[in-house]
Amino acid sequence: MKPLILALALVLAVPASPASAHPGPGHHPRPAKDLRQLSQQLHIKIGSAVDIASLRDEPMYRKTLNREFNHVTAENAMKWESVEPERGVYTWDDADALVENARRNHQQIRGHTLLWHNQLPAWLTSGVEDGSIDATELREILRDHITTQVRRYKGKIRAWDVVNEVVEEDGSMRQSIWLTHLGPGYIADAFRWAHKADPHAKLFINDYNLEWNAPKIETTLNIVKDLKAERVPIHGIGFQGHLGIQYDYPGDWANVMQRFADLGLEVAVTELDVRMVLPVTPEKLATQADYYRRALTDCLSVRACRELTVWGFTDLHSWVPGWFDGEGAATLMDENYAPKPAYKALLSVKGRK
Repeated sequence: MKPLILALALVLAVPASPASAHPGPGHHPRPAKDLRQLSQQLHIKIGSAVDIASLRDEPMYRKTLNREFNHVTAENAMKWESVEPERGVYTWDDADALVENARRNHQQIRGHTLLWHNQLPAWLTSGVEDGSIDATELREILRDHITTQVRRYKGKIRAWDVVNEVVEEDGSMRQSIWLTHLGPGYIADAFRWAHKADPHAKLFINDYNLEWNAPKIETTLNIVKDLKAERVPIHGIGFQGHLGIQYDYPGDWANVMQRFADLGLEVAVTELDVRMVLPVTPEKLATQADYYRRALTDCLSVRACRELTVWGFTDLHSWVPGWFDGEGAATLMDENYAPKPAYKALLSVKGRK
């Protein structure tokens, strides 16, 4: 054998070094330094709702959002009253700003929300109430709204919350202008119109208290089964995850996620926060941290759960104090953007088993 060939053969025969070998069963990756790195380690999207005014005006907010998260949801900028405050007059500036910021920072987007009973423009609700908009016209308006918005962001939105909060706490269908004037078929229509406008977007049904409320869970499961039987393009279920430490953690949450996954749906935690009765104490922060950790762990225990999004990441810009009297401190960071124990608890979570 020629010397050069012999040398090459010896090089090729050298076994792989430990650094390039597959890690053994006792191997653990280094702890993640931030949530974006955690997302990469866990192979799950980790996102936040985005306050557009803060994104525009506050450098610290913008820097933290873009460092920590690889997935974003518009907190209000894509809701109907925001994008069409006057009939036929669209205001896309805020929604466009979120989409452009996401593009620059390699973030995927959840569109929120195409159809809801809240935050509807006054021209729509008043027109239905005074009878100037009848059922036929209302259906056309809804179709045009969904088609226009989804088509505008075709190829830019990973997933849409197509219908939001359509089930009451007692398991009955929510009494909204949509159900009253269009009947229950409006849900299937919304999914079909959204799919036609962007065939590649994942389409979700999204609701709160699905983590534990049995009547709401069963009704939502039946809605999904009926949509599937009618070959309606529904791809995912969104668990909002608005929790409070004064209530028990929903211990059956992972099993509920799996029931929806068994129907062929992608699962996402879409609006996670964990509020507390003020004032803040170290004990309350420890309980909050445990709730956040358990939520991510539950998600990771279900193969179909591929996203965990928090509803804001700093107490400086949280919706909770404005809605729950005497409660707050619901997010991962305090008003000064200092990470709370909950943030560190998420970083401690290991990968899927």
